[in-house]
Amino acid sequence: MKILDGVKVLELGSYITAPFCGMLLADLGADVVKIENPNGGDPFRSFNGGLYSAHYVAFNKNKRSVTLDLQTEAGRRTLLGLIERADVLIDNLRPGVIDRLGLGWTVLHERNPRLIHCSITGFGTIGPYRDRPAYDTVATSLSGLLALQLDPDDPVLAGTTIGDNVAGITACYDILAALYERESSNVGRRVEVDMLQSLIACFPGEFAVFSQRGTVMDRFTRAAGSQSWTLRCADGKILAVHLSSPEKFWQNAVRAFERPDLATDPRFGTRMKRVENYLQLTAELRAIVATRPRAYWVSRLDECEVPYAPVHHTDEVIADPQVQALGTFYHTKHPVEGDILAVNRPVYIDGSRQIDDRPPPTLGEHNDEVLAAWGILA
Repeated sequence: MKILDGVKVLELGSYITAPFCGMLLADLGADVVKIENPNGGDPFRSFNGGLYSAHYVAFNKNKRSVTLDLQTEAGRRTLLGLIERADVLIDNLRPGVIDRLGLGWTVLHERNPRLIHCSITGFGTIGPYRDRPAYDTVATSLSGLLALQLDPDDPVLAGTTIGDNVAGITACYDILAALYERESSNVGRRVEVDMLQSLIACFPGEFAVFSQRGTVMDRFTRAAGSQSWTLRCADGKILAVHLSSPEKFWQNAVRAFERPDLATDPRFGTRMKRVENYLQLTAELRAIVATRPRAYWVSRLDECEVPYAPVHHTDEVIADPQVQALGTFYHTKHPVEGDILAVNRPVYIDGSRQIDDRPPPTLGEHNDEVLAAWGILA
């Protein structure tokens, strides 16, 4: 079901945050037009050379590309014409840039009172950090999330983007809420989202623990409380186990790991004891799991109904039978760039997740098509 069928979205942004938000809206059926500089477009296009990198492809399916030089009067005039016909404008420009382009909220609202303008920034539009440049690692660090992941003795950065993606998701649901409200008010809204607060809002538990107990959580606090481990098997492959609080999962685990004596060990006799002695229990489990290959432990954990999963690499995710059964990935074909792997919308509505299946556009691919369809002369 295309629940946003007929909604016109302009995306004025680059890299991940705004493009991810735009892609989510496109997956819901919106007509998302990506506004790009004719000289190279979204910098993600050339991330690994050329103008159609894997990084660009990942965040730009089901969109159309229009090139406009916003440093020229003609480019700004054409964009304003598109804005007059749009429902949503998304940008992730630094504070003040859109105003310098003559596209501040007062101008936009006068041109199109029903327009929803969502502006995504690193740190918001007020405060001492307002004008600082921000990327994912910067926001993740400032939010406190990175401190919950790093080994303080060897603080090596690892993993994928989190701040960019979370801010994109936050922007998407705020835009959906504004579209819903507009149905009754008939008035557009200015929506402001920043990476810093989007991240903080995603892990409120750590702040509640500090407020109520005075405890600053570290990288082991949550793992100990949730009774979670990553354990290396004899063949070098890794398992993740998460027992949480039900006693039955602890009992199932000691049976699966063939160590019933752990259930009567006074160090681990209650959940709170296991939390208190988390590192000691971790050492015990690591020694056990290191004796057999992962396939053996997978069989045992399945048989004993323990919450677990193999720690997959990207290729293993694509090949996983559950992922394949869900149809999570699909292939689409660009007429110039060829076969492209894409990720399906992870939400079903009335059993359907229909999409346009439009491959990520080449730079300026839809200039004439969009300007004609939106009633604007090129």
